[in-house]
Amino acid sequence: MKFSILFGAPNSRGGKDWEDTLDFVVGAEKLGIDSAWSAEAWGMDAVSPLAYVAAKTERIGLGTGIMQISARAPAVTAMTALSLATLSGNRFMLGLGASGPQVVEGLHGAAFEKPMTRMRETIAILRMAFRGEKLEFHGEQFELPRRGGEGKPLRLALAANPEIPIYLATLAPRALEVTGELADGWLGTCFIPEQSHQFTEHMQRGADRAGRSINDITLSAQTGLVFGDDLERIVDSLRPGLAFQLGAMGSAKTNFYNDAFKRSGFEESATRVQSLWKEGKRKEATAAVADEMILKSNLIGTDEMIRERLRAYRAAGIDTISAAPAGKTVADRLDALARLLDLAREIQA
Repeated sequence: MKFSILFGAPNSRGGKDWEDTLDFVVGAEKLGIDSAWSAEAWGMDAVSPLAYVAAKTERIGLGTGIMQISARAPAVTAMTALSLATLSGNRFMLGLGASGPQVVEGLHGAAFEKPMTRMRETIAILRMAFRGEKLEFHGEQFELPRRGGEGKPLRLALAANPEIPIYLATLAPRALEVTGELADGWLGTCFIPEQSHQFTEHMQRGADRAGRSINDITLSAQTGLVFGDDLERIVDSLRPGLAFQLGAMGSAKTNFYNDAFKRSGFEESATRVQSLWKEGKRKEATAAVADEMILKSNLIGTDEMIRERLRAYRAAGIDTISAAPAGKTVADRLDALARLLDLAREIQA
């Protein structure tokens, strides 16, 4: 099992803690963390901080977690990916996501309809660009070159690099099928090992269509990391973040995070949290988050408890755990990562 970290938005705090963020990534590399992924929501973009980090590190893998496909034309995404691969010495991994209607329509002014059609066509164009081919594509969402215009098919003026892996951040069943069919890796959230089939069965269905196995896909799951024996305090500390995810990360009609927890058996709690949040009752919404949702989707508690959860993630087929360690300082967070790596070595010995 490998380990990664996530940095940047939505926890970018307007960039005020950038030096701490950089120290955290550099420190994680020294510990032996395998990869670092730059987030993108409505704060820092995923590309700029990753390029900076590439210049400050030597070994750690670097990925966008994620670049929003509606924010960029596929050719721009391809140029960015090829550039980051060059700048990082081929340590780059391209993480893509469709985001949701609040961001796509509210922030980017694009239509959210048919996001998986857009994703399929984006990936097709990216693969062409990575192979060094001229970009000629005739799809439902993209037409290259533009029909009736003066343009002609162009080849990017960058060396071909077809080995750049494409990861997808997906949660909905149809999107998971696209991941199984087309992606090299999956960036998972809301993941509960005991309910892994809610994700993997859909990915396997897509993989079957493509004539491959889910074992061909690198599976990554994001989780919080908090050491301690006061479970009540730890759960309460994580409750506001999950309440925000369930209630605010999407519209009343479309919230992929909320839907994922519903499919994993928490329909009553997820529905109540979202309803209270939309009514402006944030305190009540936070209190309505079921303890079990937090306990099952995070690495929290004593060493033995976290060892047991690591075994559960491994049994569920997770290849990489993306850990978000708690801590007031960078040193605290790095200490937590070091402790996690020690536990992982023990169960893998």
